Amino acid sequence: MARTVQIRIYTVRAGLLDEWVDQWQRLVVPLRRDLGFGIHGSWKDAARSQHIWVISHDGPESFEEANAAYWASDRRKTLGLDPGDYLVDEEAREVEQTL
Repeated sequence: MARTVQIRIYTVRAGLLDEWVDQWQRLVVPLRRDLGFGIHGSWKDAARSQHIWVISHDGPESFEEANAAYWASDRRKTLGLDPGDYLVDEEAREVEQTL
């Protein structure tokens, strides 16, 4: 199975960008990595209140299957982090590396 890479752009509620990024780094990143995802960078765009990050998966299952398993995992359910409390919009783009 080919590696899937996504650029994710999250628009965060006004005034919550730093708190969101802190929670995401402490809670989401370790779990994603434990479940076989690669995290390839994270950026803040304070002017737009956006968090941009790059995620990949190249395991035996598809990205969609691995992502569904992440959301269904008991560890995810007990994180205490509801993206709906922070995010007002999200966009995911599948991309292919060219360089």
